[in-house]
Amino acid sequence: MLFISCKQAYNPPIITSPGSYLVVEGVVNNGNDSTIIKLNYTVNLTNKIASSPVLNAIVSVQDDQNISYSLTGTTSGKYFITNLNLDNSRKYRLSIKTINNKQYYSDYVPVLNSPPIDSIYLSVSNNTVNVNSTAHDPTNKVQYYRWDFNETWIIHAAYFSYFKSNGITVLPRDLINDNIYQCWLSDTSSTIVLNSTSKFKQALLTNNIVTSFPLNSEKVANKYSILLRQYALSADAYSFWINLKKNTEKLGGIFDPQPSQINGNIHCETNPAEAVIGYISVGNVAIKRIFIDKQQLPFSIPNLPYSDCMIDTLLYRYFAPGAKIPVNQVNEFINYNNGATTIKIPIVAIQQPGGPILGYTASSPFCVDCTVRGSNKQPLFWK
Repeated sequence: MLFISCKQAYNPPIITSPGSYLVVEGVVNNGNDSTIIKLNYTVNLTNKIASSPVLNAIVSVQDDQNISYSLTGTTSGKYFITNLNLDNSRKYRLSIKTINNKQYYSDYVPVLNSPPIDSIYLSVSNNTVNVNSTAHDPTNKVQYYRWDFNETWIIHAAYFSYFKSNGITVLPRDLINDNIYQCWLSDTSSTIVLNSTSKFKQALLTNNIVTSFPLNSEKVANKYSILLRQYALSADAYSFWINLKKNTEKLGGIFDPQPSQINGNIHCETNPAEAVIGYISVGNVAIKRIFIDKQQLPFSIPNLPYSDCMIDTLLYRYFAPGAKIPVNQVNEFINYNNGATTIKIPIVAIQQPGGPILGYTASSPFCVDCTVRGSNKQPLFWK
């Protein structure tokens, strides 16, 4: 008997669906900080474009007394306004009108201000560093919370470079204005962090873990800082974020929840059947920053990304085995305008005491230049 089989590609409708839906991200900020609303359209899973920003829309914050505050658009699909000092006795909504004349509104919601962040501290357990926060609301009005954050930490290159090439020749490096050994690397939160005091007698949050990383992480190899933002949520907003977290972070395992409908509070008035993704809350945002030095944590050997880094010796006159004509390795690997193809950065000079420079030790940019990964300009907030 002859068995013939073939494979055919199966593209589920969700992948091939041409539909694009409006995604609204942001919070209407009651206070001196800016309100930033980000608008995007969803893109097909097979599309090579990662995002599709909504440009030239008319975006405004409106209250229930017909007072409106217009937001200014940018070329990246972000719309902003500063110093929105809102009336806590009124309700507010977001209005969006796109260039194809589609009108979207969020539901009117009351102003719900976040209580202050009482403290941020680091704790260590099982070789894991936990960033914890505490907060309380003496009025007991806020029972649901969300957090996001920006992290910044110092990184060092594997080797300290005392020299640089201008493309033609090697020169001493300006160690004050062109130091590429120490940089600052930053990252933003990538998960949805939520918590609630609804089951507690007191509106008190303690030992609330907002992020974790290994004790040997490069983040705490030198100095680490985190800027934490705390948002107050209504019960409906909390349900939206819980559902969104389940749909985006807890899928793939056999015991994980199945994808479900994400119902926000934004609707298309032009086409009520159209799905819109997002939830608009109104209120101030509590912000707090801390700095942590490595001396404040238990000793640990940091896990640095330089295990493959090696130092090469590059000479102005190098004789390969059996060769009678020398090769200028400095031009071949360092001076990129003189024919270098595999670029290396000089580290220290090779010379006899009082004698001429014979060449340089060098390594790859990744191992010598920290700006490959971060910025050597100290952030304004750093201390």
